[in-house]
Amino acid sequence: MIELEGVPELIDPVMVAAFEGWNDAGDAASGAVAHLDREWKGEVFAALDAEDYYDFQVNRPTVWLDNGVRKITWPTTRLSVVRIGGAKPRDLVLVRGIEPSMRWRSFCNEILGFAHELGVEMVVILGALLGDTPHTRPVPVSGVTSDADLARTMDLEETKYEGPTGIVGILQEACTHAGVPAVSLWAAVPHYVSQPPNPKATLALLNRLEDLIDIRIPLGELPEDARAWQLGVDQLAAEDSEVAEYVQTLEEARDTADLPEASGDAIAREFERYLRRRDPAAGPAAEPGDPSYLRDTSSGLTRPKRKDSAAEEPPAAPPEEPESPDTPEP
Repeated sequence: MIELEGVPELIDPVMVAAFEGWNDAGDAASGAVAHLDREWKGEVFAALDAEDYYDFQVNRPTVWLDNGVRKITWPTTRLSVVRIGGAKPRDLVLVRGIEPSMRWRSFCNEILGFAHELGVEMVVILGALLGDTPHTRPVPVSGVTSDADLARTMDLEETKYEGPTGIVGILQEACTHAGVPAVSLWAAVPHYVSQPPNPKATLALLNRLEDLIDIRIPLGELPEDARAWQLGVDQLAAEDSEVAEYVQTLEEARDTADLPEASGDAIAREFERYLRRRDPAAGPAAEPGDPSYLRDTSSGLTRPKRKDSAAEEPPAAPPEEPESPDTPEP
């Protein structure tokens, strides 16, 4: 039994989770949850026992000095709660950690135990994968679920993926079997510039999360970081004619594929987001509430693959899971 004596009854809570590792290209997903935690001043109320789930030769602990005293930080998964102020306050349960090395079923059951005790209404899991997408275009973000009814009511894709999966896919299925509505949001990161951080992909995930659960997220310096990241990649690509030509090819393919999206739902979503951000009646975007209610760049480029190895390239459109177990971790 999980006891959370220091956490009050939450308001319409949604759990938002991300895990470093295989499902986190460019650190985009873990960066999004870290941004939420930082902007709303989340306070950690629980941490999973690192001994149960992590191989310390894979994810090593770190040693640091605190006023001359040596301390150790163990790799683990931590949970915090943030209260969003405004006209319609609600709470987010943030789960931020590292993909576990072992005992994935027990790991998911423990996360679901917290979700049950806190009355979580929905779980949103963020992920990022490498794809054939140009850095100069908007980051594609796909929303998928295993629940056919949820897919229909929230305009999501019902997952049809078959193949190797990571903790994002396992946790989503665990939620579905437990009767907890669960959605995965996947951002596609250009495979030729996969080094973290990728603030543009992080920003895209946060924008999609806003639309999904109807909240306003304070973005801070993230939009400016995203613009600076793109300018930096532009400069690096311009210095290599082969990369520049490859990016142009991706741009043409993307623009052709996106023609039907140039009007209709895509424009409507952007306009609604614009109105939500400028509407004072929606309440302040960065009101964290009182946290005391709790207890306790540089970019780099990878040359594009040659035409004869195209079959090994990541998918042009982001699926709900990485296509290949050889997808490099960020």
